Amino acid sequence: MSKIEFPAKALFLCNGSKCGKHKEIRKHFKTVIKENHLKKEIEIFKMECSDRCKNAPILYCQSENEWFEKVDLDKAKSIINKMIL
Repeated sequence: MSKIEFPAKALFLCNGSKCGKHKEIRKHFKTVIKENHLKKEIEIFKMECSDRCKNAPILYCQSENEWFEKVDLDKAKSIINKMIL
């Protein structure tokens, strides 16, 4: 049986009916990861509804065990600078 390689950091972006409308945020994270050649270190996943719709969109950073709410593009840039770069 072969070993599965996982990145050191994983970002989970809620893809529920309210959060899923914010595709530009996921696209922004993916672009930054790709532009900085971090595909082997960081991966972004869609997760099912986190049941926190009033705070949508929701992002969870697995390596930091930290949740972020109401993630807009400005907040996404701040998260990237803190967690990724």
